[in-house]
Amino acid sequence: MNSLNRLVFALATIAAVAGLATDRASAQDKVAVGVFPLSSSLPYFVALEKGFFKEQNIEPEMTKLMSGPANVAALITGQIEVAAVMVTLDGMNANVKKPGVAMYIALNSQTPVYKMEQFVVRTGVKADKISDLKGMKLMSAPGPANMNAAKGVLAKNGLKEGDYTLDQLDMSQHVNVMTAGTFDGGYTLEPNASMMIKAGVARTLEAGVLSKYILGDEKADAYAAGCAITSDFIQKRPDVAKRFAMAWSKALDYINKNPDDARKYLAKNTFTPDNVVDMVSMLGYVMAKDMTPKQLGDLQKLVDFGTSIGSIPEKVDATKFLYKY
Repeated sequence: MNSLNRLVFALATIAAVAGLATDRASAQDKVAVGVFPLSSSLPYFVALEKGFFKEQNIEPEMTKLMSGPANVAALITGQIEVAAVMVTLDGMNANVKKPGVAMYIALNSQTPVYKMEQFVVRTGVKADKISDLKGMKLMSAPGPANMNAAKGVLAKNGLKEGDYTLDQLDMSQHVNVMTAGTFDGGYTLEPNASMMIKAGVARTLEAGVLSKYILGDEKADAYAAGCAITSDFIQKRPDVAKRFAMAWSKALDYINKNPDDARKYLAKNTFTPDNVVDMVSMLGYVMAKDMTPKQLGDLQKLVDFGTSIGSIPEKVDATKFLYKY
């Protein structure tokens, strides 16, 4: 082979390798994901930053959606294929309107140990228990599911509507309004509670209230939210949906085995400040396929509560809307 032929061969080889690399890059399957940047969306950020999606040739296209209803609307209209975190009652309500629009592949347990929802009270306000909130001005996490859950817990503590005021408020405002003294207390979610405590503007009155007051057992798993994907996604791109779930499963396994390292991914991805990251509780993450009969029973009990208070218009068999990868 003369010099000219060697040069042509080398260029052809480079072009072939470059083309192969381009094909591999373009082979990544894009998935539209709605992300509510709370601590409960941690599996998404772990899967993204640890490269678990990339291992599965998945390229998530993230849209930040700042409430449960916004995620529901995006799922129903097909703007997203996955909600990284979807409130269970909101998702089941959506499934009544459009069956299969929110198929849960994983659930997040909330308990007094796996802290997420909690009643807080502003520093200086006298209250030692939830019933002491009578006559106070309260705020709540947004969305009908959160509002109704807050009212349900207050009712279990003997407070009926009219004994207090309760206004839903965007999560991004919770710390500011407590700092300003606009509200006496309220029903908030992590990481906001940890942020308030760190700033010294509020304290937790009681956490894990869904387990204790709604399910009637502090050790029950309150599966108040989880990762939901659409039936359209499952049916039209089954292999991509399966690989997305595999990446999600690997993220849950990583979080459960390495909670201290995993929670670091809350910084810069959620509203959690760097100096609060270590305070935020992990949740009881589980893939739908791994749920025990007891855990499935806890999920159904919470969904039935949603039906009893009108958040879900009719009785729903929660197991029909689990997809077990």
